[in-house]
Amino acid sequence: MSLPPVLEKIDSDLDAAMERLMTFLRIPSISTDPAYKAEVDRAADWLVTDLKSIGIAAEKRATPGHPMVTGQIGADLPEGTPHVLFYGHYDVQPVDPLDLWDTPPFEPEIQDGPHGPVIRGRGSSDDKGQLMTFVEACRAWAAVHGTLPCRITFFFEGEEESGSPSLVPFLKEHADELQADLALVCDTSMVARGVPSISSQLRGMVKDEFTIVGPRIDLHSGHYGGPGLNPLRELSKIVASFYDDETGKVAVEGFYEGVHEVPEDQLRQWQNCGFDEQEYLGGVGYTQAHGEKDYSALEQQWARPTLEVNGLWGGYNGAGSKTVIPSEAHCKITCRLVGDMDPAALRDKIRKHVEDRLSVDAKVIWDNDLDGAPASVMNLDRPEFEKARGALSDEWEREAVFAGMGGSIPVVGYFKTVLGLDSMLVGFANEDDAIHSPNEKYDVKSFHKGIRSWARILDALSR
Repeated sequence: MSLPPVLEKIDSDLDAAMERLMTFLRIPSISTDPAYKAEVDRAADWLVTDLKSIGIAAEKRATPGHPMVTGQIGADLPEGTPHVLFYGHYDVQPVDPLDLWDTPPFEPEIQDGPHGPVIRGRGSSDDKGQLMTFVEACRAWAAVHGTLPCRITFFFEGEEESGSPSLVPFLKEHADELQADLALVCDTSMVARGVPSISSQLRGMVKDEFTIVGPRIDLHSGHYGGPGLNPLRELSKIVASFYDDETGKVAVEGFYEGVHEVPEDQLRQWQNCGFDEQEYLGGVGYTQAHGEKDYSALEQQWARPTLEVNGLWGGYNGAGSKTVIPSEAHCKITCRLVGDMDPAALRDKIRKHVEDRLSVDAKVIWDNDLDGAPASVMNLDRPEFEKARGALSDEWEREAVFAGMGGSIPVVGYFKTVLGLDSMLVGFANEDDAIHSPNEKYDVKSFHKGIRSWARILDALSR
């Protein structure tokens, strides 16, 4: 099967592909809000119908929450043909605050942008636009050749933006039918505009929350100010102790166990990937990086662990003044994990750090309902990664890079632990796509070249 006519088909069919995406984007598939349950269901139906139009045996699969969409194609291909599992999610984030949108979020438009035309609307980048780049590549292959170069299992989730409560049970129940050689995931971005990227690692996550308790009730600060222990002051002291101001490192004992340095060949790619540190920092109002002193902003974001305070509250927060010593003070924290860091062991170290620093008459209460997940490190020794990197380099006429990611994509870990699958993450979003925010957009160039990129990757993987 020849690749050039497939690329020509993609180019000639771009307008129709754009209209299909716009129709998909008009469905307000907000998974976290029960008021939109029927719309999430409608989006799943739309996907099933679209996949069937390509010749894919697709169906909507019920779960206790929102449905999954699965599909199969290529079972009749010769034995030994590569088999990939492609994952995306069709649900989207809520649109609040609505008054910050310049256009209605579910009435997508093509608009002029600073780098070319963009598709404006909720889900355009995260993840409907990205998902459809792969579907459209498959459509072109099927239209030209009547089949695809690889066997493909499609797996689309409707709960990614609401915590994926049905995901792991579904994976376990249907593990046999979801088996493949490799999982492909499209919910990622390029490291810089025009720089094709394959994610080499994802940071893991630990979440925790604690309450410092002092007196049994709020106290009058005139009666107890001085002799009374103030939980807010206690909490401030503990939070400050998390960090070493000289080095920028986290000061929790044992925090860096399992952290590894980045190999030199990956550092070389990162240093030449087009990432603009000043633009990255200045775009949000920073003048310098504030993490570990011996690492660049890119290394801090992709390859170093963090401990962040996400919320602090207690006492009186209303208008005016209320002269109290509060009974309680509260703190939410998250840690981003890298390498072989153990989430459970790290949580224990943080809790010990807090408990060892409590003053007399202060108590700590931990929230035991919060969880964590380890980092994911991709198996770059697999030949598929270099094949895909070559395909992306050819399409974008620029060396594709193996890039880290500062965030977490839990499904990648679940694919490994439940299905035993390695994952390859390729996406075409840009940092200014405003995912999860008002005025989300996806560059038309990302959509067009994303389709062409997947067509090339499928061709490369088949060889």
